[in-house]
Amino acid sequence: MLSRLVSKAIRAPAYRNVRFMSATTFEFTPFKGFKLEELPENKAEATKEECMGYFRTMSKYRRFEITADTLYKQRLIRGFCHLYDGQEAIITGVEAALTYTDSIITSYRCHAHQMSRGDTAANTFGELLGRDIGCSRGKGGSMHMYNKENNFYGGNGIVGAQVPLGAGLAFAHKYNGDGGVSVTMYGDGAANQGQVFEAANMAALWKLPCIFVCENNQYGMGTSVERHAANSNFYTRGSYIPGLWIDGMDVLAVKKGFEFASQWCRDGNGPLFVECQTYRYHGHSMSDPGVSYRTREEVQSVRKGRDCIENMRNLIIDQ
Repeated sequence: MLSRLVSKAIRAPAYRNVRFMSATTFEFTPFKGFKLEELPENKAEATKEECMGYFRTMSKYRRFEITADTLYKQRLIRGFCHLYDGQEAIITGVEAALTYTDSIITSYRCHAHQMSRGDTAANTFGELLGRDIGCSRGKGGSMHMYNKENNFYGGNGIVGAQVPLGAGLAFAHKYNGDGGVSVTMYGDGAANQGQVFEAANMAALWKLPCIFVCENNQYGMGTSVERHAANSNFYTRGSYIPGLWIDGMDVLAVKKGFEFASQWCRDGNGPLFVECQTYRYHGHSMSDPGVSYRTREEVQSVRKGRDCIENMRNLIIDQ
């Protein structure tokens, strides 16, 4: 039964007879900027193959997380488990703009990131299930994914603790002169951590190629951004560091935004704060039903109106 579940999760739906031209221009929600003289245009070109690739990739991540939910409820996955469904457009768009020369580090919501950095769904499930084929031979579990070969450094279990490490990765890129950037990801709940601002200060002083990425999924555990953040415009939090706001539910917007952000850093301008506004469908973790601080209607409204996979499906069909 387990092998059937894993096999089903790995397969992504296939849609044929897609007939739009080799490259089509799509518009999306405009970017917002902070201390930036110019912003990227809210348009992007994409081919049929690219759109289908984004759709399949996001669908794979979604199916993986839904299967992880099932396995957890069957008590085959133990310990902490934080799911990424709803947020798939972010890592998919980020990877479309980067190469494996660039580094990524994130929080404990990291299953999709492990696969985006080249690991297989089977091996990632292996880590969740405590099997030897996992990246940490089954000893790290859900929160401690890792793939140094392709510059993925976790998977970190302490809130915000990955941010100074991400600044360190950016220092290494600059020191080695390899042209890479560090994408340092954290949630809105971690945005108030003091170590975020300490790392940002050093990155600004040394002009490190670091993109500080706040994946704003609207809730820090069970507390909404309106209640936990005096300034919920997280892209402006850098103060002396420019910022960029991106619609994190649109993979084309994320790709375009991170092409801009990565080039900003590669050009020697120092760090950049990026906020990707998104939404998580599950609770904070598997121990959180996710409905005590928000309504089911709220979740369903996002699923119906802003879901990144459904939006890409509709874009493909409409064209």
